[in-house]
Amino acid sequence: MRRRGLAVLVGLAAIAAFGAVVRGVRTPTSALPRTAVARIGIVEDSVLASGTVAPVQLVSVGAQASGRILALHVATGDEVRKGQLIAEIDPSTEKNALATAQAALDQAQASRDSRAVALYQADLVFRRAQVTYAAEASSQADYEAAQAAYNGTQKDVAALAALTRGAVITVDTARVNLGFTKVTAPIDGTVVAIVATEGQTLNAVQSAPTIVKLADLSTMTVKAQISEADVTRVHLGQKVYFTTLGSPDRRYYATLRAVEPAPESLATETPVGGAGAYGASQSAAVYYNGLFDVPNPDRTLRPSMTAEVHIVLREAGSAVVIPSGALGASQSGGRRTVRVLDADGRVVNREVKVGIDNHVDTQVLLGLQAGERVLLESSVAP
Repeated sequence: MRRRGLAVLVGLAAIAAFGAVVRGVRTPTSALPRTAVARIGIVEDSVLASGTVAPVQLVSVGAQASGRILALHVATGDEVRKGQLIAEIDPSTEKNALATAQAALDQAQASRDSRAVALYQADLVFRRAQVTYAAEASSQADYEAAQAAYNGTQKDVAALAALTRGAVITVDTARVNLGFTKVTAPIDGTVVAIVATEGQTLNAVQSAPTIVKLADLSTMTVKAQISEADVTRVHLGQKVYFTTLGSPDRRYYATLRAVEPAPESLATETPVGGAGAYGASQSAAVYYNGLFDVPNPDRTLRPSMTAEVHIVLREAGSAVVIPSGALGASQSGGRRTVRVLDADGRVVNREVKVGIDNHVDTQVLLGLQAGERVLLESSVAP
């Protein structure tokens, strides 16, 4: 038994020694050059920007009447149509104001009608005075008194007519204010936020307090922040696509419709000196907003989503593409040197003409075929 155990130990030691020898002569993987295969694909040069998704139309629906909210007829997420009732405010004050204005109008109309009768009578007296005065049957004083009474009554009627018109306007205003107690939707849209609650008292004396916010979610606007280093390369009408954090594999395509002429920070900066001097730090990054719209029929895009935006400057489809890391020294005429593995596994230098280079992928116009294998420059000695 002791001899058999010794033989087993000797055999194991021999196997271990052989494995050590094999490991010692194996070529390390790190010593092999890294290569990439030229492929047919799409390559583009684009500007990358961070953007925010917003509704194409967002309306804060406020109250123009003060009072307690008696009823709120919508909830967050509801789809509403233009003119649909959203909320009702206690109309007691506005009803009383309308009744008071109506009473004032009635009084003004009655006074006007009364003076109109007096004007008719003054007109008859003045006409008789004209006849008798012409026939020298009455004195000049009687004639002038009748004329003055007629003219004065005429002015009274005109003043009361103006007062009546003012009273009519007051009634119309009171009626409009009463209508403000029923808050309706100004647009077709979705209720995205409810700011006030049922039973809350609103004060609309100095400003219109917001009750709900409506948004048109059928079309969304993306506001992309373009850095000052890239904004000079961006133009209206360029192709744009973006992804969201929740759907990184889905691309939304659109066309750039506007680039704001000044950074958004300009609206909040306060001049502290001459022209062009502002309080914000001049070392801060400067961004210009690029705007584009995208249809949202399935409502997958929501307000305030973050978008990774690509503004396409140039692109080529069905192009021979290699990694930019495979490019070597630059030559004249837009040519570069690449190292290619030939059919025998030998490394040969080759000049190629390149097109679009976005520093990740490069388009090869001449000198290389799809399927050929190129060495990545970082893996070989220069």
